[in-house]
Amino acid sequence: MPGLLSLPPFPDDVPTHPLLVIDYELILKRDAAEIDQLWKAATELGFWYLKNHGVDADVDQMFEMGAETMRLPLEEKMRHEQGDEGMSFGYKAAGANATDENGALDTVEFINVAKDDALAWPGKVHREYPSTVNARMESTIKPFVQKSLEVNYNLLEVLNDRLGLPKGALAKQHPLEEPSGSEARCIKNPPRPNGITEEQAAIGAHTDFGSLSFLHNRLGGLQVMVPGTNEWQYVRPIPGHAICNLGDAMTIFSGGILRSNLHRVVPPPKEQGKYERWSLVFFTRPGHSVKLRPLAEQSSIIADAVAKLPPGKYDTGATSKDWFTRRIKNQRIRNRTGPETWRDSRGTEHKPSAY
Repeated sequence: MPGLLSLPPFPDDVPTHPLLVIDYELILKRDAAEIDQLWKAATELGFWYLKNHGVDADVDQMFEMGAETMRLPLEEKMRHEQGDEGMSFGYKAAGANATDENGALDTVEFINVAKDDALAWPGKVHREYPSTVNARMESTIKPFVQKSLEVNYNLLEVLNDRLGLPKGALAKQHPLEEPSGSEARCIKNPPRPNGITEEQAAIGAHTDFGSLSFLHNRLGGLQVMVPGTNEWQYVRPIPGHAICNLGDAMTIFSGGILRSNLHRVVPPPKEQGKYERWSLVFFTRPGHSVKLRPLAEQSSIIADAVAKLPPGKYDTGATSKDWFTRRIKNQRIRNRTGPETWRDSRGTEHKPSAY
């Protein structure tokens, strides 16, 4: 895996969308102007940069764990494959998922480690992992998970208060003691020096399954579809800045106030496309038993937002586990029966034409 200094810079002549930069240290101090900026980002695009989060050293170690895991023989990695029943934890081989309703295959491989397994180590909650993961669980993965949880929970607490919810209401939707889909994911995407066609996204257009994603990457490739447009724009990677985005659960809990936005991953642009693209993300997701519905009875702000919506718009009737499992299971290419399978994997903001 090339070092950061050896990678070519992100080009200046491709369409990019500027994200607001949020200073985590100011958020911890409950700086009113910084909280206003976070609220603006969370309600308008659902994406923002986060600086001064203090996790960069752990990120470097996680990338090393990912590289060690991807170098394992395929046979060993496949012994820890996710399977087709809707579990996300474990190894995913390239080509295991569809990226659109026509069955185009994804190009990434990754390893997902459950938050529950990391925190319970050396105990087990969900599954076994490759030897390279086990060797790093105590020294690398568990500290990264703990620090990511701290960052995400602090951001959720600020959004909780701005939504007019009682203290700790969003934390109760994400109880640490309950199993959940929360996980750390290290992703490897192969070099694609010639780029791709619009139909060949490495990871197709999607909204995230859960509540809050904490992403670290060193090359371009992430694209967002800005609300009100049908054009994809790159998000420029900035050293020392994570990229955060909200997922479906936060849109649902807030009655649509907070935004879970469409995004996708394509090969890095220009010279960056000649290199493997590595990324690392921690997904915070609600507890498995949590019902995905607006928290309108706990907040007049959310209740007012829901009153303006079509009846039942965000009453999913699903638990977090149901929602998560449906989306994972219907992406799997071996579960495909036709275009409807992939459509059944979609979330809150899907546009059928957006691949």
